[in-house]
Amino acid sequence: MTDAARTAHAVGLGPTVDAVPTVQGGSAVPSADAAPTVDGRPAVPPPDVGLTSGDLGTPLGARATVVQFSSTFCVPCRRTRQIAEHALRTADGVTHVDLDVADHLDLGERLAILSTPTVLVLDAAGRVRRRATGVPSLAQLRAAIAEASAVAAPETARS
Repeated sequence: MTDAARTAHAVGLGPTVDAVPTVQGGSAVPSADAAPTVDGRPAVPPPDVGLTSGDLGTPLGARATVVQFSSTFCVPCRRTRQIAEHALRTADGVTHVDLDVADHLDLGERLAILSTPTVLVLDAAGRVRRRATGVPSLAQLRAAIAEASAVAAPETARS
């Protein structure tokens, strides 16, 4: 996949179950009737998926958390890491967590991580607000962080 194709794929940065094809026998087949699956498992996590600091092995950010699933051999993952680090330089209260999918197989399966890099942007409560497969642009990641940061955490909403 070219960088342009990765960027185009990342533009959505959100879970769009209806737009994701079902994979059958190595070819993509659109399906309007059923949630997309790969080998009988969901290809996209349910929209209400949330993560905790226990899942990530580090505290969630006060405003948002950027979770990057990478792999050792993944060259685009290096660029994604640079973009995430650059975006976080000007984002207070946002944490970046880079997880090697090989070391977090259960979590990768639960979140339907099918390729690397995959970036999830969580709100302060740990709910997945945006998702990108491939290398997002700096502007896309900043917009996703701003959107996730705008959602009040339960503790903040009560104050």
